Amino acid sequence: MLKRIFDILFSLFALILLSPLFLILSIIIKISSPGPVFYKGKRMAKGGGIFYMHKFRSMVVNADKFGTDLTKYEDKRITKIGKFLRRTKLDELPNLIDVLKGDMSIVGPRPESPLYAQHYNERQRRVLDVRPGITGLAQLENRREDLKLKDQADPDAYYINVLMPKKLEIDLFYVENRTFLMDIKIILKTLFCR
Repeated sequence: MLKRIFDILFSLFALILLSPLFLILSIIIKISSPGPVFYKGKRMAKGGGIFYMHKFRSMVVNADKFGTDLTKYEDKRITKIGKFLRRTKLDELPNLIDVLKGDMSIVGPRPESPLYAQHYNERQRRVLDVRPGITGLAQLENRREDLKLKDQADPDAYYINVLMPKKLEIDLFYVENRTFLMDIKIILKTLFCR
């Protein structure tokens, strides 16, 4: 209950505080490339359902139609402004809307695409016992995931067989040991992470 109250207050305050930045980024995205300002991606929700996660659009329209759900290093689908948004993680600010709606939390396992979540084993599915988060231990550990995929002949296979299991182990540690104090530490590390 404390976590949900914190999520609501934090996301509401952040959305109000960052509203001028939202406006500026929205205008830049709209001017720099045709298409909507927001991207809504299908993700796994708490309990194994599906929700649509909001992000600032950093790729060309219909990017998912000619590529995988993974974003490779220097992916040609990324727009010029999208490179900046992704590098600074500003593309994820609209996740605050999902936190306010109750689909996400500030801290938790990063929501996975159903395409990759179908490969979870029984134990790994336990990450779906909690709301997915904007930030978490696995996100801090894998901040530049695109670089880890850079030289892979088959990035999808490498992600499913190597990276995703490592991330899930970190997320499972969080699920099994989470406390409000741990969440605060993760938020502070995220804010000061370069």
